[in-house]
Amino acid sequence: MTIKAVVFDFGGVLIDWSPEYLYRALIPDDAERRWFLSNVCTMDWVVRQDGGQPITEGTAELIEKFPEHEPLIRAFYERWHEMVAGVLDDGVATVEKLEAENVPLFGLTNWSDETFPYAWEHYPVLRRFKDIVVSGRVKMVKPDPAIFDEMLRRIRAHLPDVQPHELVFIDDNIKNANAATELGWHGVHHTNADETEARLRALGLPV
Repeated sequence: MTIKAVVFDFGGVLIDWSPEYLYRALIPDDAERRWFLSNVCTMDWVVRQDGGQPITEGTAELIEKFPEHEPLIRAFYERWHEMVAGVLDDGVATVEKLEAENVPLFGLTNWSDETFPYAWEHYPVLRRFKDIVVSGRVKMVKPDPAIFDEMLRRIRAHLPDVQPHELVFIDDNIKNANAATELGWHGVHHTNADETEARLRALGLPV
Protein backbone atom coordinates (compact mmCIF):
# COMPACT_ATOMS: atom_id res chain seq x y z
CA MET A 1 0.00 0.00 0.00
CA THR A 2 1.31 3.43 -0.94
CA ILE A 3 -0.12 6.61 0.50
CA LYS A 4 0.68 9.59 -1.71
CA ALA A 5 -0.74 12.47 0.34
CA VAL A 6 -2.19 13.30 3.74
CA VAL A 7 -5.09 15.72 4.23
CA PHE A 8 -5.59 17.42 7.60
CA ASP A 9 -8.63 18.96 9.20
CA PHE A 10 -7.55 21.95 11.30
CA GLY A 11 -9.85 22.61 14.29
CA GLY A 12 -9.30 19.95 16.95
CA VAL A 13 -6.33 18.48 15.07
CA LEU A 14 -3.92 21.39 14.58
CA ILE A 15 -5.77 24.39 16.02
CA ASP A 16 -7.22 24.49 19.55
CA TRP A 17 -10.65 26.09 18.98
CA SER A 18 -13.62 25.95 21.32
CA PRO A 19 -16.53 28.34 22.07
CA GLU A 20 -16.03 27.35 25.71
CA TYR A 21 -12.90 29.48 25.89
CA LEU A 22 -14.95 32.63 25.33
CA TYR A 23 -18.25 31.68 26.92
CA ARG A 24 -16.78 30.50 30.22
CA ALA A 25 -16.12 34.17 30.86
CA LEU A 26 -19.45 35.38 29.50
CA ILE A 27 -21.64 32.68 31.11
CA PRO A 28 -19.89 31.40 34.28
CA ASP A 29 -22.68 28.99 35.22
CA ASP A 30 -21.92 25.62 33.61
CA ALA A 31 -25.52 24.54 33.08
CA GLU A 32 -26.55 27.92 31.66
CA ARG A 33 -23.56 27.96 29.33
CA ARG A 34 -24.25 24.42 28.10
CA TRP A 35 -27.86 25.38 27.40
CA PHE A 36 -26.81 28.47 25.43
CA LEU A 37 -24.29 26.61 23.27
CA SER A 38 -26.70 23.71 22.73
CA ASN A 39 -29.77 25.80 21.92
CA VAL A 40 -28.71 29.25 20.70
CA CYS A 41 -25.20 29.44 19.24
CA THR A 42 -25.25 25.80 18.18
CA MET A 43 -22.74 23.99 15.98
CA ASP A 44 -25.45 23.65 13.31
CA TRP A 45 -25.61 27.46 13.25
CA VAL A 46 -21.83 27.76 13.09
CA VAL A 47 -21.72 25.34 10.16
CA ARG A 48 -24.00 27.65 8.17
CA GLN A 49 -21.35 30.38 8.41
CA ASP A 50 -18.70 27.77 7.67
CA GLY A 51 -20.69 26.99 4.53
CA GLY A 52 -20.58 30.57 3.29
CA GLN A 53 -23.47 32.41 4.93
CA PRO A 54 -22.29 35.94 5.79
CA ILE A 55 -21.67 36.40 9.50
CA THR A 56 -23.83 39.53 9.62
CA GLU A 57 -26.72 37.58 8.12
CA GLY A 58 -26.34 34.58 10.40
CA THR A 59 -26.04 36.82 13.45
CA ALA A 60 -29.14 38.82 12.51
CA GLU A 61 -31.18 35.65 11.99
CA LEU A 62 -30.22 34.32 15.40
CA ILE A 63 -30.93 37.63 17.16
CA GLU A 64 -34.38 37.69 15.57
CA LYS A 65 -35.01 34.23 17.00
CA PHE A 66 -33.47 34.92 20.44
CA PRO A 67 -33.60 38.71 20.97
CA GLU A 68 -33.08 38.34 24.71
CA HIS A 69 -29.60 36.91 24.01
CA GLU A 70 -28.44 39.56 21.54
CA PRO A 71 -25.22 40.58 23.36
CA LEU A 72 -24.14 36.96 23.77
CA ILE A 73 -24.95 36.15 20.14
CA ARG A 74 -23.02 39.15 18.83
CA ALA A 75 -20.04 38.16 20.96
CA PHE A 76 -19.66 34.88 19.07
CA TYR A 77 -18.10 36.42 15.99
CA GLU A 78 -17.12 39.82 17.38
CA ARG A 79 -14.86 38.02 19.86
CA TRP A 80 -14.28 34.88 17.80
CA HIS A 81 -10.50 35.08 18.18
CA GLU A 82 -10.91 34.49 21.93
CA MET A 83 -12.14 30.97 21.11
CA VAL A 84 -8.77 30.08 19.62
CA ALA A 85 -6.24 29.03 22.26
CA GLY A 86 -3.41 28.41 19.79
CA VAL A 87 -1.94 25.41 18.02
CA LEU A 88 -2.05 21.82 19.23
CA ASP A 89 1.64 21.03 19.48
CA ASP A 90 1.31 17.27 19.08
CA GLY A 91 -0.69 17.70 15.87
CA VAL A 92 1.86 20.16 14.53
CA ALA A 93 4.60 17.63 15.37
CA THR A 94 2.83 15.08 13.14
CA VAL A 95 2.79 17.61 10.30
CA GLU A 96 6.50 18.26 10.81
CA LYS A 97 7.36 14.56 10.71
CA LEU A 98 5.49 14.06 7.44
CA GLU A 99 6.90 17.25 5.94
CA ALA A 100 10.45 16.14 6.82
CA GLU A 101 9.86 12.99 4.74
CA ASN A 102 8.43 15.02 1.82
CA VAL A 103 4.91 13.64 2.15
CA PRO A 104 2.56 16.03 0.29
CA LEU A 105 0.20 17.72 2.77
CA PHE A 106 -3.18 19.34 2.16
CA GLY A 107 -5.88 20.94 4.31
CA LEU A 108 -9.66 20.47 4.30
CA THR A 109 -11.46 22.57 6.88
CA ASN A 110 -14.96 23.68 7.81
CA TRP A 111 -14.21 27.34 8.46
CA SER A 112 -15.87 30.67 7.69
CA ASP A 113 -14.14 32.58 4.95
CA GLU A 114 -14.46 35.68 7.13
CA THR A 115 -12.58 34.26 10.12
CA PHE A 116 -10.04 32.04 8.35
CA PRO A 117 -7.69 34.96 7.52
CA TYR A 118 -7.09 35.45 11.27
CA ALA A 119 -5.89 31.85 11.59
CA TRP A 120 -3.79 32.13 8.43
CA GLU A 121 -2.06 35.21 9.80
CA HIS A 122 -1.47 33.91 13.33
CA TYR A 123 -0.66 30.21 12.82
CA PRO A 124 2.19 29.65 10.34
CA VAL A 125 1.66 25.87 10.38
CA LEU A 126 -1.22 26.45 7.95
CA ARG A 127 1.21 27.72 5.34
CA ARG A 128 2.92 24.33 5.16
CA PHE A 129 0.12 22.84 3.08
CA LYS A 130 0.26 22.66 -0.71
CA ASP A 131 -3.40 23.68 -0.92
CA ILE A 132 -6.30 24.18 1.49
CA VAL A 133 -10.01 23.82 0.82
CA VAL A 134 -11.84 26.24 3.14
CA SER A 135 -15.54 25.42 3.27
CA GLY A 136 -16.63 29.06 3.47
CA ARG A 137 -14.84 29.81 0.22
CA VAL A 138 -16.22 26.87 -1.77
CA LYS A 139 -19.64 27.06 -0.02
CA MET A 140 -19.68 23.36 0.81
CA VAL A 141 -19.11 21.72 4.19
CA LYS A 142 -17.93 18.35 5.42
CA PRO A 143 -19.24 15.66 5.38
CA ASP A 144 -20.77 16.54 1.98
CA PRO A 145 -19.06 14.29 -0.61
CA ALA A 146 -18.83 17.31 -2.92
CA ILE A 147 -16.20 19.02 -0.75
CA PHE A 148 -14.08 15.87 -0.79
CA ASP A 149 -14.40 15.86 -4.58
CA GLU A 150 -13.13 19.45 -4.61
CA MET A 151 -10.20 18.46 -2.39
CA LEU A 152 -9.37 15.56 -4.70
CA ARG A 153 -9.47 17.89 -7.69
CA ARG A 154 -7.03 20.25 -5.96
CA ILE A 155 -4.71 17.39 -4.99
CA ARG A 156 -4.66 16.15 -8.58
CA ALA A 157 -3.29 19.53 -9.64
CA HIS A 158 -0.14 18.41 -7.78
CA LEU A 159 -0.44 14.61 -8.12
CA PRO A 160 -2.32 14.06 -11.39
CA ASP A 161 -3.03 10.34 -11.14
CA VAL A 162 -3.71 10.04 -7.42
CA GLN A 163 -6.64 7.84 -6.42
CA PRO A 164 -8.82 8.08 -3.29
CA HIS A 165 -7.29 4.93 -1.79
CA GLU A 166 -3.90 6.66 -1.90
CA LEU A 167 -5.09 9.48 0.39
CA VAL A 168 -5.40 9.78 4.16
CA PHE A 169 -7.80 12.24 5.76
CA ILE A 170 -7.48 13.12 9.46
CA ASP A 171 -10.43 14.75 11.27
CA ASP A 172 -11.56 14.97 14.90
CA ASN A 173 -15.20 14.65 13.78
CA ILE A 174 -15.97 10.98 13.24
CA LYS A 175 -18.72 11.78 10.72
CA ASN A 176 -16.21 13.54 8.52
CA ALA A 177 -13.63 10.77 8.86
CA ASN A 178 -16.28 8.18 8.00
CA ALA A 179 -17.41 10.22 5.00
CA ALA A 180 -13.88 10.09 3.63
CA THR A 181 -13.73 6.33 4.19
CA GLU A 182 -17.01 5.86 2.33
CA LEU A 183 -15.48 7.67 -0.64
CA GLY A 184 -12.51 5.28 -0.69
CA TRP A 185 -10.05 7.42 1.27
CA HIS A 186 -8.40 6.28 4.49
CA GLY A 187 -10.39 8.26 7.04
CA VAL A 188 -8.69 8.62 10.42
CA HIS A 189 -10.79 9.74 13.38
CA HIS A 190 -8.39 11.88 15.41
CA THR A 191 -8.77 11.56 19.18
CA ASN A 192 -5.11 12.06 20.10
CA ALA A 193 -1.81 12.36 18.26
CA ASP A 194 -0.39 9.03 19.45
CA GLU A 195 -3.31 7.03 18.08
CA THR A 196 -3.35 9.00 14.84
CA GLU A 197 0.36 8.43 14.30
CA ALA A 198 -0.11 4.72 14.98
CA ARG A 199 -2.77 4.63 12.25
CA LEU A 200 -0.47 6.50 9.89
CA ARG A 201 2.39 4.07 10.56
CA ALA A 202 0.04 1.15 9.87
CA LEU A 203 -0.58 2.76 6.48
CA GLY A 204 3.16 2.91 5.84
CA LEU A 205 3.72 6.58 6.59
CA PRO A 206 6.96 7.79 8.26
CA VAL A 207 5.85 9.26 11.59
